[in-house]
Amino acid sequence: MEYKYSEITKDIIAAALEVHTFLGNGFQEVIYQRALDIELANYNLLVGREIEMPVFYKKTLIGNRRVDFLINNIICVELKATIRLEDVHLAQALNYLEAFNLEVGLLINFGSKSLEVKRLFNKKYKESQTAIKGID
Repeated sequence: MEYKYSEITKDIIAAALEVHTFLGNGFQEVIYQRALDIELANYNLLVGREIEMPVFYKKTLIGNRRVDFLINNIICVELKATIRLEDVHLAQALNYLEAFNLEVGLLINFGSKSLEVKRLFNKKYKESQTAIKGID
């Protein structure tokens, strides 16, 4: 089955696999984030790390949130380093997609013995209303 942006997500997953193969599990999330940033440089992708966006409640700014990676201004990548992914991790990643109004995302867990990857799709996506500032 072909997914939207599958060529890009394939490259992201390949980079994550390389990082997991090299480092294994057991490190803190920030270590995997730094390594993945280095590995993604080997691909022809526009990579933004820790991109910040405002969070609003009924038009009132209530805080800011950072996405681990924004790839090509269209794919949100959230990293975890936990023994197993829980529903709360999935909910958080889906909330990012909705808050940033991005259509596709990846949730990647480096903490288990085998790399875990979940493809995410924003059912509430609205074309041309992206809430996140892009990267150049």
